[in-house]
Parts: sequence; C-alpha cells; structure tokens
Amino acid sequence: MATPFDGDGALDVDGAVTLARWLTGHGSDGLVVAGTTGEGPVLSDAELRQLWEAVSAAVTVPVLAGTGSNDTAHTIERTRLAQSAGVEAALVVTPYYSRPSQAGIAAHFRAVAAETTLPLMLYDVPARAGRRIARATMVSLATEVKNIVAVKDATGDPAGSAQLIAEAPDGFELYSGDDALTLPLLSVGAVGAVSVASHWAGEETADLVAAWFKGDTEGAQACNAKLLESYDFETSETFPNPLPAKAACRVLGLPAGQCRLPLGPAPIELDERARDVIVNLGRDVHAVAGARAGGSLA
Repeated sequence: MATPFDGDGALDVDGAVTLARWLTGHGSDGLVVAGTTGEGPVLSDAELRQLWEAVSAAVTVPVLAGTGSNDTAHTIERTRLAQSAGVEAALVVTPYYSRPSQAGIAAHFRAVAAETTLPLMLYDVPARAGRRIARATMVSLATEVKNIVAVKDATGDPAGSAQLIAEAPDGFELYSGDDALTLPLLSVGAVGAVSVASHWAGEETADLVAAWFKGDTEGAQACNAKLLESYDFETSETFPNPLPAKAACRVLGLPAGQCRLPLGPAPIELDERARDVIVNLGRDVHAVAGARAGGSLA
C-alpha cells in the first residue's frame, strides 16, 4: 500500500485509512503497510506507529508491517513497534546496500525472528537489496525458525522459485513480488501476490488469481493479458515504484500526494500516463473520481 502524504509532505493518516479501505474493497485480501511501495525507508518510527495503528484499526483484513532495514537492531525495534501497534505480521527485506554474506543474511533474519512472535514474510528482492537470499539459506530459515512462514519473491527467477517451493517445508508460502510474474509463479506453486498494480487494478489481479485456483487456465491468461500494460507502467528507470502507483491513486481521486525525496515529486505527464492505463482497463476515470468525491465509494 502506498503511503499518502499531504501537500506539505506530511503523513496523511486519514488518507491512509481511506486508501486502505479502498484497496480492501477492490480486490486486496490483505495490506502491506510501509513496505517499499509505502516508502517505509523515509518514514520516522513515530510515523510508522501512527500508520500501523490507524490502518490496523480501520480494516478487517490482515495488515503486514514493512519493518526491514539494513540495520538489524533498527529492524528489531521496528518489528517490536509493529507488534505493539496491532499488525498481523511483518515483511522483512534483505538488508540492502551492505551486501552481507549468506551467513550475515541468515543471522539478520534469525535475530529479528527471535525478538517477535509475529509471523515473518521475508522479502527477496536482489535488484534493490544487492543480494539474493540463497535457496539453501531460505530453506534453512523456513525449516528452523518457526515464525518465518513466507517469502515475497521478487527474484525474477520462476525456475529458482519452483525449486524453493519443492525444497521448503510444508506450510511455507511463496508470494509473487513482481506483478508481471504472478501468473508464472502461480504455475509453480505460489499462493498469491504482493501487488503494486492492485492500486488501480485490484479486481483484475484478484480475478487472475481466482481463475488460476479454479483451474481456469485460459481465464487466468486472459486476465494476465489485460494487465500487461499495467505491468509496464508500474515501474521504470524514469518512474520507479511507487511513483506510478501514487499517480494512479491521484487519477482515481484517492489520497496519495507526491513521493518524498529522493523519489518525488512526479511530473504531470505521469498522471496523464496513469489515466491512459486505467482507461484502457475499461474504467470511467471521471465516474470513479466523481463517486470518490461524493463519498459513495468506501
């Protein structure tokens, strides 16, 4: 979930509640709050507490807190804070920039897990973290640490993901962390997606997953084809995630604001591109935004 800011760049807690309710009413079965898409690295601990408490109280679906950083001690502090704020679980990214060894990565996750009773979803995103969690490391953690229960897989390697699923213990879950690879990952055993496109294409994303689990392969392929433009839009070298997600929210009349530096602000051309993407999904942007303004949508 993107984190809304007001015109001065301050945290918009009421806007976060509105956006959370919108997402859960439009296809999302849970929310990751203050992850990468939520600009977690630029939020203070005080802002995180406000955000996690408000969203957890506002929705009935599971809320996962993005608590990871490249500082193990601070990740532990944030995870404790998240637990006290009432979230259901935590998403913990591989320590970025530092590029630790596999031994260091494993020690980091074990240290965090030891200081909380929350279930942990690890976030394997080598493009952003600079390190991949090796399959042997992941299997060891999943087998030996009882509250490491899932991974958000953004490795871009469906074959490797299939091998991980085959070797991981029963009950360990893999979620797609890359919308464009959700269908391929479902085909090798993923159970769902931690999605960016769900901000503007939540129903379509939910339809894709539902079709797959009903055994409707052709239906899932059709849903995926409809989402190809959204996949291209959601991140790029010029406009990295979450700039496009926030642009889509603005077009839909949802609270978003701009991204904080170093990502934002975005030029108006991105909002125009977002409008095209949403219209091409078959949405009447003016009707949706007007309904939002009139208060008729949750």
